[in-house]
Amino acid sequence: FLGFVRGYGPLDIGQVMLVTGLAQLATAPIVVQLERRFDARVLTACGFLLFSAGMGMSFFQTPRSGFDDIFWPQILRGSAIMLCLLPPTRLALGRLPPGRIADASGLFNLMRNLGGAIGIALIDTVIYSRAEGHGKRLAGELMAGSREAAEFVGLPLKFFKGMRLENLDSSAVDFARPLVEKAGMVLAINEAWAMLTGFMVLGLLVLPLVSSSAYRRAT
Repeated sequence: FLGFVRGYGPLDIGQVMLVTGLAQLATAPIVVQLERRFDARVLTACGFLLFSAGMGMSFFQTPRSGFDDIFWPQILRGSAIMLCLLPPTRLALGRLPPGRIADASGLFNLMRNLGGAIGIALIDTVIYSRAEGHGKRLAGELMAGSREAAEFVGLPLKFFKGMRLENLDSSAVDFARPLVEKAGMVLAINEAWAMLTGFMVLGLLVLPLVSSSAYRRAT
């Protein structure tokens, strides 16, 4: 989003995303202390809730969303990262005898990396398979004279003026085309955020099925 839609360079993207890292750094020692006092399932649920909220807030991005718009979603996601890492690790490995933890930890990391790879593949599939369709839909709405679509795309109304897009001259159409393509990409990215939020909520729903014996034995 920041690179393709907003046209940010690597340094600009790093400065924006620094918020997530700072939030994670600030909450890490707090999570370590909480993990010693509370059930890992409760902490995991809190992490899933925070992360779901952070991703859900990103569902409403527009082509003009910038640092201010994604600040709080980043804060929520950054604050939730350690809650989504440490307590689930205890749930997965806490019930094992010491002699088996090394092998189990390797398998756990493998599955986590595999899950990340599958997640990235799903995200790319959603974005690149849905962006074109959203762009065509927006173009159709513009052709029908939708001012709402023009405002979302970012098409200046001095070019649009409420008329049908097909009545615009070629220079205005050439100006509008990349804006429509980027707006379609934004809608596809928003759908990817919605998909990830759904997966996180699904994990939250199955969390009560996890046995608490891991927590009791680890403590």
